[in-house]
Order: sequence, then C-alpha cells, then structure tokens
Amino acid sequence: MNVLLLEDEYPAAERLQRLLLEACPEAHLLAVLDSVAGALKWLATNPAPDLILSDIQLADGLSLEVFEQAVVRSPVIFTTAYDAYAIRAFKANSVDYLLKPVKLAELQAALTKLREWRSPVAAPQTASVADDRAQRLERLLDSLPRPDRQYKTRFLVRSGEQLLPVSVGQIAWFQSRHENTTLVVTDGRRFVVDYTLEQLESLLDPSQFFRLNRQFIAQLPAVQRLHPHFNGKLLLDLHPAPTEEVLISREKANAVKQWLEG
Repeated sequence: MNVLLLEDEYPAAERLQRLLLEACPEAHLLAVLDSVAGALKWLATNPAPDLILSDIQLADGLSLEVFEQAVVRSPVIFTTAYDAYAIRAFKANSVDYLLKPVKLAELQAALTKLREWRSPVAAPQTASVADDRAQRLERLLDSLPRPDRQYKTRFLVRSGEQLLPVSVGQIAWFQSRHENTTLVVTDGRRFVVDYTLEQLESLLDPSQFFRLNRQFIAQLPAVQRLHPHFNGKLLLDLHPAPTEEVLISREKANAVKQWLEG
C-alpha cells in the first residue's frame, strides 16, 4: 500500500510513520509533505496513492484546501487535534478522523475500515451512492467525541519539593525548547511539564489556546499586540513576555487573526 503523509510537525510525522509501519508493515511511504502548496504540486505530478494520511493544519493552511482545490480520489485518514472539521473532512473521501495523539489501535481500526470499504462485499451492489455516503457520514460522526467533550482544566506542576495545581485560566502560554515544555502562568512563574506541544493541542480548548508556531501555544488573553513583520509575517507581544521573539509565519498569519477575532 502506497501512502502519502501530510504533516507539518516533524515529531508528529516521525511518530505517524512508526505507527503506520507497525499497523501495516507492507505500507510504503511515498513522501512526507508539510504544506498545501507542496501537496497540490505532488498530487498533480504523481500517481494517486492508495492512502493519504493527513493532518488538518499544515504550514500554509488547512489540508482540506487540497481536497477542495484538486480532484483527489485516494481515501484519506485525517489526524488532528480538533474535531471541528469532521463534516468538511467527510467530503474529502475520509475513511476516519483520528484525534491526536493518535493511538496504534485507532490507526489499526481505521486501516481495517479502509480494507472493508474496498472489499466488493463491503456494501450491497444495489445500494445507491447517496445511501453509501450517508452511511459513511453516520459512521464518521458516531466515531467522534461528543460535543460535551471536556478539555483539560488544570495541570499539576512541580515547585521544588511540592506539587501545585495550576488551573487552565492561570496559564498564559506554553513554550517548547531544547526538548522541554515550559508552562508560564500569568504572574510570570514558569514550570516544566511532561507534555509535548502536540499533546497539549489535543488537551486544550482550541477556542482559547492556539499553536502559534513550532515553539509556542498561547491562551487568548496572553496576546497583547500584533506587529506586521517582513515577508508577511507577524510579530506577537505576549504577556508575560518570553525571552525571545514570537514570530508567526506568513502562511499562518490569517489563521491567527481569525482565532483572535473569534
């Protein structure tokens, strides 16, 4: 099975490759692409893969734009920290919609579902295309977390010999640096936590927290100002102020603005 992987986070891409080979040893990874532009170019110049394994958020936008701008007949398994794009994902030949961090058992189940759908006996020959799509949508929605899904409300952090509870409302931002993740509260205190930014994306409410770049996730009130930067980038002022600049890529600038506008 030839597989194309769309993922803009290097650690996540590596992890998905390992999970894929464990779940399907015969899988052959054709390419790992991190952008909408790169995916469109690759699909226009290469035969269709047997499967596309795709994150929703890529470096220059949503991967869903790929399937809206090009005719893609390959089945897709989406992996994402957000469950808000399920309906749009369904329109893109979605086999499954896995929330990060993806577990091996979930990926194995999605691949099993793909094999069943490809089987000639997977659906009655008399079933209409519309009925089949409706059944697929129902299965997809049934597999998603319910709207009352609870995001993380507090973290237990170490301060010297003590463990302190920190509520999510106290958090200003998270930073990943030198393989460590630091939680910074609104009064400036800093604590190391045992989570990667990728894991935090799935644990935090996306209406309040946003992945600004490869190093920072910030909560809405922590963003003080935006400054235009060269080449269409944005420079963000966070409070408390980090020790280094927080730059937003040109590709992600509009997504940040939309998040801030609500």
